[in-house]
Amino acid sequence: MKLGRSLHPDFGVEIEDLDLREIDPDTEFPRVREAFESHSVLLFRGQNLDDDSHIRLARLFGPLEDRGDFDGFRVSRVTNVELDARPKEVRDSDQNLMNLKANMLWHTDSIFLPVPALANLLHAKVLPQTGGNTELVSTRAGWRKLTDSLKSRVRGKVFLHRYSHSRKKVDPGLAESTLFQKWPDTRWPSLWRNPVNGEEALYLASHTFGIEDMEAEAGEALIEELIDALTQPEAVYSHPWKVGDVLIWDERATLHRGTPWPYEEARTLSSICVSVTASDGLGSMQA
Repeated sequence: MKLGRSLHPDFGVEIEDLDLREIDPDTEFPRVREAFESHSVLLFRGQNLDDDSHIRLARLFGPLEDRGDFDGFRVSRVTNVELDARPKEVRDSDQNLMNLKANMLWHTDSIFLPVPALANLLHAKVLPQTGGNTELVSTRAGWRKLTDSLKSRVRGKVFLHRYSHSRKKVDPGLAESTLFQKWPDTRWPSLWRNPVNGEEALYLASHTFGIEDMEAEAGEALIEELIDALTQPEAVYSHPWKVGDVLIWDERATLHRGTPWPYEEARTLSSICVSVTASDGLGSMQA
């Protein structure tokens, strides 16, 4: 394996000459993990992962995240396709469509869980002819670029997160679904310090609804100001998918979102999230 081109001046790298089905956990994976810690987003082209090999790869990063939606762990499908492999009919009230729209808000996965995510491993299976990019920004680079006055307003704060909050932005009815009401609110410090390299990153998402010890309106305004500062156009890497691409990103140091595509065309990505552990900095976030 070798490091290829940078995906963005601030973050991200393509890794070449590596078949992820055959990655050696003792020699090759440590180099992949080192790149993950340094670059936050990794791209692998031309991969052909079935569910078993996808799971084996994910387990090298840590424990598989299982939200209990099924009887036993399953690889998640980010898709607009029915079980008969046809795109779903477009209806403005369709819960799947609204949920996909909510994923087009800037977010980090699982910040609303008692144990949040370390990484998402996303593999392109079926793609539309146009659209459907995945966009990412570095909250590590974004933190470094904030003004000192804005940093001073954030450091030491605790952010509050709720799954239904992001869904409410799309449709109040969607937010009432049992799926988005399963977990109590979480509270995490505003900055996640990487225990490997000491880099700090803002830790927030579209699920972030408030700031501890701040009036609700002021807290929400500060959250919106921060997300806006992090996601300026020049900070964004927009990934145009090719079938076989695998993107792996650090949930502690990035925000991401989907982008629209012609909904009558099929799009299916396979996704596995991996949970953080103490060695990833979870202990310091719970202090």
